[in-house]
Amino acid sequence: LIAFKNNDNGAWVRGGDIVVQNSAFADNGIGLTFASDGSFPSDEGSSQEVSESLFVGESRNYGFQGGQNKYVGTGGIDQKPRTLPRNRTFPIRGFQIYDGPIHVTRCTFKQYVPTPDRHTSAIGFLMKNSWQITPRNNISLVKFGPHVSLNVFFGKPGPWFEDCELDGDKNSIFHDIDGSVTGYKDAYVGRIDNYLIRHPSCVNVTKWNAVVCSGNYAQVYVQTWSTQNLTMTITRDEYPAYPMVLRGINQKATFPQYQPVIMLEKGYTIHWNGPAPKTAFLYLINFNKNDWIRVGLCYPSNTSFQVTFGFLQRHNGSLSKMEEYEPLHSLEELQRKQSERKFYFDSSTGLLFLYLKAKSHRDGHSYCSSQGCERVKIQAATDSKDISNCMAKAYPQYYRKPSALKPMPSMLKGLCQGCGTRQVVFTSDPHKSYLPVQFQSPSQAETQRGDLSVISINGTDFTFRSEGVLLLIVDACSVPFRLTEKKVFSFADVSLMEEYLKTSIPPRSIVLLSTRGEIKRLNISDSLVSLGLAKPANLYNKGSTIFLGFSGNFKPSWTKLFTSPAREGLGLLEQFVPLQLDGYGCPRAGTVRRRDLELLKQTSKAH
Repeated sequence: LIAFKNNDNGAWVRGGDIVVQNSAFADNGIGLTFASDGSFPSDEGSSQEVSESLFVGESRNYGFQGGQNKYVGTGGIDQKPRTLPRNRTFPIRGFQIYDGPIHVTRCTFKQYVPTPDRHTSAIGFLMKNSWQITPRNNISLVKFGPHVSLNVFFGKPGPWFEDCELDGDKNSIFHDIDGSVTGYKDAYVGRIDNYLIRHPSCVNVTKWNAVVCSGNYAQVYVQTWSTQNLTMTITRDEYPAYPMVLRGINQKATFPQYQPVIMLEKGYTIHWNGPAPKTAFLYLINFNKNDWIRVGLCYPSNTSFQVTFGFLQRHNGSLSKMEEYEPLHSLEELQRKQSERKFYFDSSTGLLFLYLKAKSHRDGHSYCSSQGCERVKIQAATDSKDISNCMAKAYPQYYRKPSALKPMPSMLKGLCQGCGTRQVVFTSDPHKSYLPVQFQSPSQAETQRGDLSVISINGTDFTFRSEGVLLLIVDACSVPFRLTEKKVFSFADVSLMEEYLKTSIPPRSIVLLSTRGEIKRLNISDSLVSLGLAKPANLYNKGSTIFLGFSGNFKPSWTKLFTSPAREGLGLLEQFVPLQLDGYGCPRAGTVRRRDLELLKQTSKAH
């Protein structure tokens, strides 16, 4: 898949198990977004993955104003005028994380450069997200180019993000499996103001609006019945000064649902901005067997309870393995019996305490266990109409000193080995191979400053510092590439080049030539004609000369000559040279079966 110059998504992909490979996304408002197929509780354990793919924020495809290109402004590495997605303030993102679970692996991100008007990030999140985001979203083996200013961005109030206060915005999170995003292996990355997922050793990354933490995470879905427009506040016992307020989804339906991400093995309290719901369901989402948290739900002090546990079968909505909770007389007793079906109601604070502990294994990417969705149903009986917010009574009584259950890893040193896509060139015809070539040609002033002259082939750099000419000969029939000759002609030996170019280059060869320093009499024009140049060129008194040619009985269209005036350089030039073209006369390997062409022919005959 090649997706480019889209105002919104290069691709929005929803549904089932999906793998996107060997694809490229360039100059889009958003490169790629995955959306889950089955929402809880009908989740079938599907996931979406993108691998071996390239994301480019703003390439040198500047576009043209007019037609459907409504928006023009400055952007890109060079901050030149270009067509823009949406408008000049639209936050450009490479991969956009939504609900999940998603996996991004072996991908490369390039050229995500912000402007004073716009945030630009390699990885971002769905804006104004009222839905859930699973902590099982994960990223690994990714590579960021030198012109990526924000590896990830969690949004901030402002244009397009609005107040950034919907439930999904607050709970944005992903797992950095190997540290290739953050530098911290096996870390989770969430929004900087989310204290449900924090501990004291977490690392703030302010420019990302992010916090990086170690730990184990899951979700609790709190579903209430007959409580329209009720807001839920959830607080971790270690950070009572930083509660999270959730609006919930289905606010106008009979069963609103709240979907926070939580750190496991911690205590939480839940409060309301109105009367407590008489019926509430707590679902254990993405809990593995024996994972647990403790929750305290706020109710009026005269409330009586019936609490039951059961497995909700996703396919038919039936319940199985029902168990009744029994009351206890103290929190200490509850802590000793946390694996049993018990609850404790502290009438002095109004908090109903119980442990949510998973009994069964969870398979693969399923939100729920293999036995069904584990849930606790709370039925509360009270005649009180008071607002059920117990924060003032709950703390400091139930405050706990913040602690990390899983040590924060040390920051990784050095470059990530094996990260990024192994494919360098992406084309809409995957059966063709290309050789990416870059030339770095400094000016006289840059040369005097010590800047290198470079020819880069498929990511391998060949540098030279002395005045003269660097000549590289590459076999046009080998993939990814085979260098057959490297020659450096010093300033004194430049006169020997013409004979070498005429007699010593083997057939079926790509010729790459670059000069350094001012060579006033580069007398090779005639020999370049035999390598693809249309006619002899004036190469006297040039600042820099770069040439791409071909040796053989074929005149490819990609042969080019670039020159600059005296004392000036050519900067960075990039070319993609096709390999193994029929005209090169390459030895034939086994014929590749083109199933796509076979299907096209069959379809054409049918019509």
